[in-house]
Amino acid sequence: MSNEPLKSKGNISQSELIQLSFDKIMQTRSYTVVILIGKNKRFAIYTDPGIGRTLQMFLTGTEKPRPLTHDLIMSIFQGMGIRIKQIVINDLQDTIYFARLFLEQKRGDITHIVETDARPSDCITLALMSNAPVYCTKEVLESTVPVEE
Repeated sequence: MSNEPLKSKGNISQSELIQLSFDKIMQTRSYTVVILIGKNKRFAIYTDPGIGRTLQMFLTGTEKPRPLTHDLIMSIFQGMGIRIKQIVINDLQDTIYFARLFLEQKRGDITHIVETDARPSDCITLALMSNAPVYCTKEVLESTVPVEE
C-alpha cells in the first residue's frame, strides 16, 4: 500500500498536499490553541478547552478513569479493523478550518476507503492517537496567518 497522500473525490481540490507536524498546544480557560507546522510555517487552530484537555491527557499519558469520546472512537475503529489513513485540512473560511478524515478498512482482497467531514481539532486528536499523517492543501497553508515563536 502506498504512503502517498490520497486525493479527495469531492471537496479537496487536486492541489498539492503538504504534510503537517504537531508543534505544541496552549490552553486557557476559554480556548485551546493547537500550533501546527507545514513547510516551515507555523499556524494556529483554535478550539474549545475540552479538546485541549483531551489532547493534553493523551500527550502526557495521563490515566483516565473512564474512556473519553476519542478513546471510544479509536476502540470502535480497532474492533472493526479500521485505521485512520490520513487527515486533510482542506478549507479555511474566515477563522474556521475544515477537514476530511480518511478511514481505511480491508476486507479480504478489497480495501475500502471512506472520506468524511470532521472538525480539525477532532481529526488532530485522532491522528495523534493513531500516528496518522495530517496534511493541508497548499491553498489552506498559504491562507493561514503565521505564528511566531
